[in-house]
Amino acid sequence: MSEYPHFFLVGAQRSGTTYLYHALSEHPDIEMASPIRPEPKYFLAPNSLALGVSHYEAAFFKGKAGAKIRGEKSTSYIESEAVAERIATAFPEARILISLRNPVERAISNYWFSVNNGKERLPMEEAFWKEEERREQYDKTQISASPYAYLKRGLYLDYIQAYERYFPPEQITVVIFKRLMTAPQVALPELYTALGVSPDFFPLSANRQINDSERTSEQPLSLALQAHLKAYFADANARLGEYLQVDLAAYGW
Repeated sequence: MSEYPHFFLVGAQRSGTTYLYHALSEHPDIEMASPIRPEPKYFLAPNSLALGVSHYEAAFFKGKAGAKIRGEKSTSYIESEAVAERIATAFPEARILISLRNPVERAISNYWFSVNNGKERLPMEEAFWKEEERREQYDKTQISASPYAYLKRGLYLDYIQAYERYFPPEQITVVIFKRLMTAPQVALPELYTALGVSPDFFPLSANRQINDSERTSEQPLSLALQAHLKAYFADANARLGEYLQVDLAAYGW
């Protein structure tokens, strides 16, 4: 049993989670698991519960003076229901943070992330069209999540509902990436309040661009692929917007 409440920033990948990590870490009441790279990914291990909470805390937290809550960022967590169950077993009162980005923008960013890390050699168009046949063609002993799940990773409601099987909705906070980027002075105090820490703090990192690995040299997506992506995400985005009671079109979705 931990003496600290905990929260977990579980994803989604390429949706401002590094920006959030720094904004959270700066708050005097919050201690974030370190290092930021590689991410802890502690609860991906099947034996993580057997090792115990004290082992987890000793491995990733140094004991920040004055901290009232501890948090971890591991973006592979969002894709694993087994992780949700393990976290709920270890920290049943934990808050879950999920950052969401326009799924087409997220997919493009994910593509460049895979390219920059030497995991992707196909042109973007080909990579997107061939996702279904390639998604599971990676070394699962070396990589925690598929480097090719560009589109599937944007079906966010499936992941949210998986976590809601283990956590009540009031413990799950969803952050919309574009709102965070355009109005951090509003979004960050709301997030701090949700975590039970003072909202009267604004981090210096909120005004900096962090983890920007976007590239724009690729030719624009073909009209055929644009139509495919619009159709692929149309129903998922509509269901998500209704579920969250958010007008996602207002954020460019």
